[in-house]
Amino acid sequence: MMSAPASTERLTVCPHCAAVNRLPKDKPATEGRCGQCHQALFDGHPAEATTAAFERQIARSSQPVLVDVWAPWCGPCRMMGPAFAAAAPRLEPAIRLLKLNSDAEPELSTRLGIRSIPTMLLFVGGKRVAQVSGAMRTEQIVSWVRQEMAGA
Repeated sequence: MMSAPASTERLTVCPHCAAVNRLPKDKPATEGRCGQCHQALFDGHPAEATTAAFERQIARSSQPVLVDVWAPWCGPCRMMGPAFAAAAPRLEPAIRLLKLNSDAEPELSTRLGIRSIPTMLLFVGGKRVAQVSGAMRTEQIVSWVRQEMAGA
């Protein structure tokens, strides 16, 4: 069986098992399930990311990826966590949301040049297009992403 042309599909990486899935553009992504683990591809929650999962999401996803770099000991990070989670159902499936624990993934945090947390990074087409540091409320997160996407 031949696969559909790339122009009629989009790629999304499963937040649960990191399998790359092809989603037809004419079907709602919110209804998509992973072909490998059969879980929902978009569930309205940010996914926790290891270095490997982060790199796969950035390299293989058709949709932009928003990453919240945080640490468990960081007060502003803990304050922003619920706001970032509340932004997920408003931004998915157009944007994949990931949470990256800088304590659990220090090498990646260093490679990304993270100097303060919380920091959000926005990737489009595998490239970082925007970055902002400091805690934000849900509305601020959504507005910042939409503004950056309009300019990307």
